[in-house]
Amino acid sequence: MRVALKIAYIGTEFHGSQIQPNVETVEGELFKALRKLGIIESPKSANYTCAGRTDAGVHALEQVIAFDTDKPNLAIPRVINSELPPTIWAWAHAEVPSDFDARRDAVSRHYRYVMSGEDYDISKIREASKLLLGTHDFANFSKADGDKGTVRTLERIDVRVDGEFTKIDVVGNSFLWNMVRKIVTALTMIGNGVRDEDWLLQMLNPEIYEEGIEPAPAYGLTLMEVKYPDAIEWTVDSYSVRRAGEQNYKHILRQRVMAEVLEELIFKD
Repeated sequence: MRVALKIAYIGTEFHGSQIQPNVETVEGELFKALRKLGIIESPKSANYTCAGRTDAGVHALEQVIAFDTDKPNLAIPRVINSELPPTIWAWAHAEVPSDFDARRDAVSRHYRYVMSGEDYDISKIREASKLLLGTHDFANFSKADGDKGTVRTLERIDVRVDGEFTKIDVVGNSFLWNMVRKIVTALTMIGNGVRDEDWLLQMLNPEIYEEGIEPAPAYGLTLMEVKYPDAIEWTVDSYSVRRAGEQNYKHILRQRVMAEVLEELIFKD
């Protein structure tokens, strides 16, 4: 049987989602748990696929993985979570067709970037974001990744202010390495007046204009959702969702305390 899982994780402690030698990764922890439980023998033999890789420090609410197993009764969130660290948790599962590929079958991905609400002109950011919609060559918004093509299609960009934070939602068919974070950098440069829309249009024409820009910090980015053309009947494990919330509430409290401590450590006039 082929099984798909929705996985969430806090990426702060991991060197990205994709397995790498000698460093902690999300897939490294997943493979360890799946092997220990006897759900798979190896990613290769199980025809393992993943909706997409995330960089070091990037988080996910709805990463999707799929694999073949002859123990579907064990391939459920609450069992798998028993062997995962609290910063990674499965929360839904589904039986999928034998040829289902979590990456190739995905039709869109939704990322959200959260940043502090500094002195940006939100109206400028919103207007500039419209120029990015549609199909463009995003070579200037990505890190080189071999001979991989750089043309992508963005379906939607929403920018909103939520209290002290600005949230930028980006939806597209697929994304290049660092693409969303570099888009955020470009939009904030326009929002604070460092660059303008003419520059952004130049950035979308890499054949005649090249410029490297730094990606926004990884800690603000989350993979929110992956969509597929055919409806998948997901079974949400409410216990796993509740347990993840309980386990990570201490993490939330720690971050709040650390923010207050850092505020007190800053010398004020």
